[in-house]
Amino acid sequence: MAQRVIQTSSNLVKYDNPMVVSKHGEKRPPTAGAGKSPHTTTLPVVVPPTPGRSKLAPMSSEAKRETEEILNNILPPKEWEEDGQLWRQEVSSTPATRLDVINLQEQLDMALQQRQARETGICPVRRELYSQCFDELIRQVTINCAERGILLLRVRDEIRMTISTYQTLYESAIAFGIRKALMAEESKGDMELTIDTLAGEKKDLQKEIVELKAKIDYIERRAKEKQQAEEAKHSDELEFYKKTNQQLKAQLEGIVAPKK
Repeated sequence: MAQRVIQTSSNLVKYDNPMVVSKHGEKRPPTAGAGKSPHTTTLPVVVPPTPGRSKLAPMSSEAKRETEEILNNILPPKEWEEDGQLWRQEVSSTPATRLDVINLQEQLDMALQQRQARETGICPVRRELYSQCFDELIRQVTINCAERGILLLRVRDEIRMTISTYQTLYESAIAFGIRKALMAEESKGDMELTIDTLAGEKKDLQKEIVELKAKIDYIERRAKEKQQAEEAKHSDELEFYKKTNQQLKAQLEGIVAPKK
């Protein structure tokens, strides 16, 4: 198969060089894990390593094939089409050395600095880079001990599921907050309309109060003037009746009194 060298500096996981698996029009070969749910990882039966074999000792072809199959299930190969050809790039099955781990740490620090990842708080860039670093560590561990790699895979999937759950919860909370904000905005418009209506009614009532006060003052003034006029008339009549009474009394005394 044809192959070419591609720099994968954007990904901390170590991959082999991509190879052409089929040309345009040819039948596409089945890939590892094809047709399975992305959330389900089905791994082959792991054959324990032969006692006494060194971690960095060359593996047999059968052990290497089993390791590659496990790695392809843990970290599925990348596939893409280019120039009518289907390219495939599988994760590397080369055992890692101490220098590889040191280089991985340096690459992680460099990527965090280049992509300006936040040191604290929520940062998608930092989470992505650390996820790639964890995948690379799983790859390195799986080559030396498949059981340990599978256990780390379970840890990784659990962490991703937890993060996805929190993300879903956060999105639901945001949607709930937006709905409440829209409802509050709608009720705010209704309340503003009610306030304007009540303000108009208040203005009309205040105007009516002023008119009623003016009417009351006018009625009180008219009543007072009428009372004063009636009192004056009553006083005049009383004075007239007093004078008339005195005159009549004098006339009566003049008639009744004996003549000298």
